[in-house]
Amino acid sequence: MTTITPQSLEVPARRRGTGTRATRIIGLATIVMIGWLAVFGLLISPADRDQGDSVRIMYVHVPSVWLAYLAFIVTAICSAIHLFGRRHSLGVDRVAGASAEVGVVFMAVTLVTGMLWGRITWGVYWQWDARLTTTALLFISYIGYLAVRGLEGTRQQRARRSAVIGLLVVLEIPLVHWSVRLWRSLHQEATVLGTDLDVSLDGLMLFSLFSGVVAFTLLFIWLVLHRSRMLTMIDLAGERALDEALASRISEGGEKRA
Repeated sequence: MTTITPQSLEVPARRRGTGTRATRIIGLATIVMIGWLAVFGLLISPADRDQGDSVRIMYVHVPSVWLAYLAFIVTAICSAIHLFGRRHSLGVDRVAGASAEVGVVFMAVTLVTGMLWGRITWGVYWQWDARLTTTALLFISYIGYLAVRGLEGTRQQRARRSAVIGLLVVLEIPLVHWSVRLWRSLHQEATVLGTDLDVSLDGLMLFSLFSGVVAFTLLFIWLVLHRSRMLTMIDLAGERALDEALASRISEGGEKRA
């Protein structure tokens, strides 16, 4: 049986931070694409015939909601792997949590840009419209998911109940996406993948939009990689603190016997 001592818990110094060569490359590509998006979205892409320059909000609003959907789907996939996989990997659970945190940020950006766009086109920041209401519900649901991740319990218990919630709340995404067609809504249907043939985008508008999707996707990957590694470090720090406490109690017991 291995004896735990304070000396045995000492670990060699490691490189600080969560960055690697891969994340630095992704980060650089993200900066380049965001700059590219700013140039095309603000300067090169034309104004809309009806909405004028306010249509430029689309280059942030649409990619942010797409990436929020992607983030929540990644959370659901990782949750399913954790629940139904053989090893119940905590690493997969950390990716689920990191992706949900990033998705909440993207959804917040979606709501803010949508409110600004609504103020320009509808005259008000908020309407209890079907799309807006279901989007707000999705946002609140994932805040609740993150709150569940912080509840008391062992690491395995927290991971398991978070995975169950992650598989349930992702079912709201189809409701949000199809809310425009299910109920009478002020919000227009999807312009790129929608069924309204009378609505189309200029070639430069479409290029700028997909530039935004690429930029936000790179940003999503970069943030998830760093956040999941940070969550790993937090878990390791918690385990080390527990081991140090056990070693301290063992050493105290040895001193008393002496």
